[in-house]
Amino acid sequence: MAPSSWLCDETGRRRLIENNSRVRPQRIATFALLLVVLTSTAPWLGWWPLAPLAVAALGYAWADRQMLTTERPERPFACAWMLSQTCIAAVAALSGGPRSEALLWLAVPIVTVSARLTVRGLIAAVAATEVLLLAVTVGVDASAVLHAPQAVLYPAGAIAAVAVLSAALMNSDLHHRSKSVIDPLTQMLNRAALVGRAQELAEQSAVTGDPVAMIVLDLDHFKEVNDTHGHATGDAVLRDVAYLIRKELRAFDLAYRLGGEEFLVLLPGSGEPAAIEVAERLRQAVESCGSAGVDITISCGVASSAPGNAFDFDGVFARADFALYNAKRSGRNRVSGTLDNRVPAAALTVPD
Repeated sequence: MAPSSWLCDETGRRRLIENNSRVRPQRIATFALLLVVLTSTAPWLGWWPLAPLAVAALGYAWADRQMLTTERPERPFACAWMLSQTCIAAVAALSGGPRSEALLWLAVPIVTVSARLTVRGLIAAVAATEVLLLAVTVGVDASAVLHAPQAVLYPAGAIAAVAVLSAALMNSDLHHRSKSVIDPLTQMLNRAALVGRAQELAEQSAVTGDPVAMIVLDLDHFKEVNDTHGHATGDAVLRDVAYLIRKELRAFDLAYRLGGEEFLVLLPGSGEPAAIEVAERLRQAVESCGSAGVDITISCGVASSAPGNAFDFDGVFARADFALYNAKRSGRNRVSGTLDNRVPAAALTVPD
């Protein structure tokens, strides 16, 4: 996983990927609304504003793809976001500059930044937008701005106000949401977060045809750790293992604590062979590091949806869970995959 940047930290990256599919329908609806507005004003303004709108839409479509394959998803998002602001500024500049009603549209994309980037990223976005505002007002017709400074001050104030209010609302929302979807011990996502993400991946894979791999992993002989060293040591082990898992994953991979000593990792865009390599890397990292003075190992089961098919969480989980059963039955501290979609129902119980 790439280190944190001034645009986005590790938690923000997970939120950026997880929220992107949720925001996409609303973003499409927003573009549709703008299309209706521009089409209805075409008899007076002309059809040319549709071109910048199309460019902005294509920019976000490109970013959606790139965010799934890069270790720094904030970069394509920032590029698409800046492109959309530039397109709005171009429409304002060509439709009257300081007299253009499109200036207020510059405040709309600000809402999407506070949910995805750091405070510094939000400040940078506001600053870039204010620069664009000055360019399309003072740069186009400075004399008009001198006679009517409200042409700049009103939209500038609206942009700053939207940033402040959206940031405050988002921070409050994140505070309350984190209590329901974050495991308090390991700070990993929990089962509640997994349910929503599984549905999103199913919808996404149905469109793209990309496979989704899953790793189910379990700490070996964890009960002995608690019985021998105490639950405080057991908690420390779980925290350390959770950290190692997050450290070894890409920004767009997601890790969850299912409960107890069991974890689950989702790898969008990966088939089973690539997921087995990731699982082996996780196994080696845990084995080599240890935790709280205790030697720790993990067993991993791996499975993947088929390319071209929608991601079926229950089916893939059953196969990964069976592979985990095989890994434990074969001696533990190993990775097991499966190429057989048929899983015996009687074999789905993993031993303690």
